[in-house]
Amino acid sequence: MASIQSLLDSATLPDSPTARLDAELLLAAALGKPRSYLRTWPEYEPSAEQLVAFATLLERRRNGEPVAYILGHQGFWSLDLIVAPHTLIPRPDTELLVETALQLAPATPRRVLDLGTGTGAIALALASERGGWRVTGVDRIAEAVELAERNRQRLQLSNAEFRLSSWFDALAGERFDLIVSNPPYIAAADRHLGEGDVRFEPMSALVAGADGLDDIRQIIDQAPLHLEAGGWLLLEHGYDQAEAVRGLLGAVGFAAVESRRDLGGHERISLGQWTA
Repeated sequence: MASIQSLLDSATLPDSPTARLDAELLLAAALGKPRSYLRTWPEYEPSAEQLVAFATLLERRRNGEPVAYILGHQGFWSLDLIVAPHTLIPRPDTELLVETALQLAPATPRRVLDLGTGTGAIALALASERGGWRVTGVDRIAEAVELAERNRQRLQLSNAEFRLSSWFDALAGERFDLIVSNPPYIAAADRHLGEGDVRFEPMSALVAGADGLDDIRQIIDQAPLHLEAGGWLLLEHGYDQAEAVRGLLGAVGFAAVESRRDLGGHERISLGQWTA
């Protein structure tokens, strides 16, 4: 029989940039154990049933399916979230949006809006850190709203809610102190859409017109109608879109416009304050 150590050493995932991590996560799932178990008991020999389960999971990953979809969950901020193929997989770079929102706004009660909430990752991270905030997440996909609500209930966060809305469509007359969004921002012809994990993610959550800025333009144009005076708009965008997004924010009348860099050193989010 093969040991945990030998299984990990022989696992091959040639197209994955995180092959060892992927193998460890999949083997832990097949064993029904936490990942730490693999290091504690490297000599353990899995049963025949566990070996079959691991081989099946490994084959799915070799075919390109993201580990998060295979396992059904993904870590984000300090949370463990249920994920599904009709929403984007939360990524570490998006934590910059959460971090910046927490820096900008005081801990006193605030109304916060997360546009295109997907799994609810951003909204729930903010709600978990600020018990006095009332966080609303919206998405135009009913299955995404249902998934975000499942995550909310699982995390027992009573200061968050989720609604069905295409951007601001169902929010007439409502204003917020902070609006955050990780909208679609990939250009329709971008070659990366045919590579890696994004092949399995919903195109509607990735693509936004010829230059990738269609949804960002709409959000920036409509946000002033839904921001309190002094409120902030924070947007995630592509690594090469910061200058264009700053221009859009400035053209509408946002002040204190700036961009901030992600873990890879790219300008990943841009923000502005509405003072009118």
